[in-house]
Amino acid sequence: MKKAIKATIINIIVAFLFLSIILGTINLSFGQEIEDAVLLVNQVAIRVDSTFEQKPTELNAEENRLQNYPEYGAKYATIQIPKIDVDLPVYYGDTLELLKKGVGHSSGSYFPGEGGSIIYMGHNSKKVFRRFSELQKGNEITVKTDYGEFKYKIYDMQLINETQTDKLPIQKEKEILMIYTCYPFNNIGYATQRYVVYAELEK
Repeated sequence: MKKAIKATIINIIVAFLFLSIILGTINLSFGQEIEDAVLLVNQVAIRVDSTFEQKPTELNAEENRLQNYPEYGAKYATIQIPKIDVDLPVYYGDTLELLKKGVGHSSGSYFPGEGGSIIYMGHNSKKVFRRFSELQKGNEITVKTDYGEFKYKIYDMQLINETQTDKLPIQKEKEILMIYTCYPFNNIGYATQRYVVYAELEK
């Protein structure tokens, strides 16, 4: 019995080593070709997505809701904060890839014009929200979409922990734009604190 178990273990080890050698050889011989094939598939996928015809987004004023919501990952607006020279694209979604391109919009929150909580986020890099500490109450934020322009006035700023989700409440009683970035602003790597700016829609 012991000999059989020992023989089985040896066979497994030999098979593993043999498989590792084969995979290593394939990678050395065809690694570039495999990478090129994956890249080609990605390009085809991107082209297919780009052929999708996005219907114009419109705001139904009576119902306070959008018609034809933007596709996830699509750029649907720009955000301007004159006080800190911010003029950035806004993407529907909050993946790392989208945040590399601009400002993300949490898919769990409302859109500008819908009368509820809107949650935006962006990196604390120089080109995005590094200068958030310079913002003051009364500063204006403008969000320009293809269905309208919306102006907000800052009324509060808070430093919170990432676990304090109650500080970013989703509600439909008042249109509030909440924008956050990682803190400290010069932090490198993962941060557990967030700096949040709260702004209310101007009537």
